[in-house]
Amino acid sequence: MQLVIIAFGYKKRTEQNPYLIFTVYNNMSKGDLHQKLDSESEITLSVNGRKSGKDIPRPVWFAYEGSMLYLLPVQGSDTNWYKNLLSNPMLKISVNNTEILARGQPITDSTGVKEIIKKFKSKYGEGDIKKYYTKFDVAVEVPL
Repeated sequence: MQLVIIAFGYKKRTEQNPYLIFTVYNNMSKGDLHQKLDSESEITLSVNGRKSGKDIPRPVWFAYEGSMLYLLPVQGSDTNWYKNLLSNPMLKISVNNTEILARGQPITDSTGVKEIIKKFKSKYGEGDIKKYYTKFDVAVEVPL
């Protein structure tokens, strides 16, 4: 598996800056990532468990456009990975043996959610979306 993080940088704590800041560098080009996403219908999404604190991976469907990846929780706001994302928005996306770290942004307005549902129906078909998804109140966008 190719790990995309190549280095960590940090700033020292000082009196003016009491926080330790980590920076993550990514060596995968956007073209490489989009090529991998084009060849897959499913990715592995890992979130940090809000209760266990453990990394929890699960396969999910996705859509993407431009530099934005879209996720639609199968049970909407009742989906456990979505609840975990609300607690900690950092997530790991694994696609075709490559992992990237990203920050998920919840989408709760109905217009935004409907636009993402359209993308999913276009990619997977309306029948499968109706078959597998039970609640359509939230979605997630992930800048790539």
